[in-house]
Amino acid sequence: MFNKKKRMSLMAVLLTASLLAGCSSGNGNNGDNGNGKNNSTNAPAQTNASSTDAPSKKKVKLEIIETGNNLPTPDKDVIKQELDKALNADIGLTVYPSGDDYTNQLNVRMASGNFPDLFSVSRQQLVQFAQQGLLLDLTPYLDQLKQVESFTGEDSLKKGMVDGKLYALSKSPQIPYNTYWIRKDWLDKLGLEVPTTPEELAKVAEAFTNDDPDGNGKKDTIGLTGGKLGAFAPVFGSYGVAQPGEFYEKDGKIVNSLYDPAFRDALSFIQSMIKTGSVDPEILVNTGLQHQEKAIKGQAGIIYIDWPNLTKEQFVEQIKTVNPNAEWVQMEALTGPGGQFDGSWDIGNSPGRYAIPKSLEKDPEKLQRVFDLLNYISDPEGGSMLVQFGVEGVHYNIEGGKTVPTDKISEMGYSWLYQFTGRPEMDYLMTKFPNQVKEIEFANAQPRIHTLNGFVDNPEGYNSADATRYIEEELAKFLFDKRPLSQYDDFLKTLEQSMNYKQFVETGERSLNELGFGKG
Repeated sequence: MFNKKKRMSLMAVLLTASLLAGCSSGNGNNGDNGNGKNNSTNAPAQTNASSTDAPSKKKVKLEIIETGNNLPTPDKDVIKQELDKALNADIGLTVYPSGDDYTNQLNVRMASGNFPDLFSVSRQQLVQFAQQGLLLDLTPYLDQLKQVESFTGEDSLKKGMVDGKLYALSKSPQIPYNTYWIRKDWLDKLGLEVPTTPEELAKVAEAFTNDDPDGNGKKDTIGLTGGKLGAFAPVFGSYGVAQPGEFYEKDGKIVNSLYDPAFRDALSFIQSMIKTGSVDPEILVNTGLQHQEKAIKGQAGIIYIDWPNLTKEQFVEQIKTVNPNAEWVQMEALTGPGGQFDGSWDIGNSPGRYAIPKSLEKDPEKLQRVFDLLNYISDPEGGSMLVQFGVEGVHYNIEGGKTVPTDKISEMGYSWLYQFTGRPEMDYLMTKFPNQVKEIEFANAQPRIHTLNGFVDNPEGYNSADATRYIEEELAKFLFDKRPLSQYDDFLKTLEQSMNYKQFVETGERSLNELGFGKG
């Protein structure tokens, strides 16, 4: 479904566009932005990206904001202290535990001109602030960010681009964590095998609901649980379709899942499962980790969830407290009429993006120190290990060429807050969670439908929140037989006419075609 050659050619096109944008005479934004300077042709400060070896004698204060939690006070923040020493800086990181709080704070600061020196942005914020001329175009500075580019990979650069220019640096890619998990001890009790098809999944879910798999003589178990529609990701995948509203390549064309005929077939199958009573009746309203709680308490026998939330020590202890014989195992992706895919994975999505305000070009020394910071934490021989694992000799040691955590590694639970350019995900996870290597590799190895929504920006006049809410509400009606599937076309018609969804689909298809997707 996804052509790797196209990805490489796409990256070449984008990088060429990026470099051309940086070298052009700049007529995109008239460049005023309150400072009377052209927005695209200001010459970058002539600084050395590796100047952390000989930092300026002047200590530079940097202010960074993002979402997060559990950041220690500066006097106990080991990573801040080490970064400050290495960069001759005073790094002030502020984190907001609520995404809404962060958005409000960021909007106020951007509107008032009180800009942080580095800050995280969603894709929507990135587009908005870039079009308002508030962000520094990083295209002319790419030569000074070579370490970042090398660390995150060229594919990540395009995720921070708007109109062919680089306005944010995206973190290095993550890997999939989720799979179906199933109670192997329940299967053994009932003489069943691990399901490999949607039909087998349905039969096992019924047996878990009706045949007393926990042997307590009560009808108090349920077959399948999960968090909202994501609980059925492998079922959708087995029909060759992605989650509702996702774009992907199929038969050489761009498809939105809601318009894929196989999507209705998947809905019909899921509806039939729900009718048997073998699916958690609260599955579409489960929030947070309510589905995990049901699994841990022995109320459900199949769950779609990420590996940390069943295999971390505290959860294993909770599971064993309820039933010492409980055994959860991962399931291979189901094979169905559309192939074998364990749901979808958005290759355009970024685990995080960080932007620099345009105003910082007036302070070359501070701008350089931001570049130094980003390059330093992207350097495997420099600060990358620090923001992953802490201080060598204290939180980890290198033994035989391998990173070996010490007992103090748990003190670095907040280190991810400083991973502004990401981390080498597989190596990091396997080092940090040596007891879960098998589960990590299993989840990552499952085939996924490569979706492309991360590359699609919402067109003007399209309200994503309203459309998403309507889609969820109507699909819930279809699944729980409150609205007949014969009205599916009417559902799409309302979505198109009342929610401007047709405009969203056409814009998505056009922009993805321009990026090289869906062309055979």
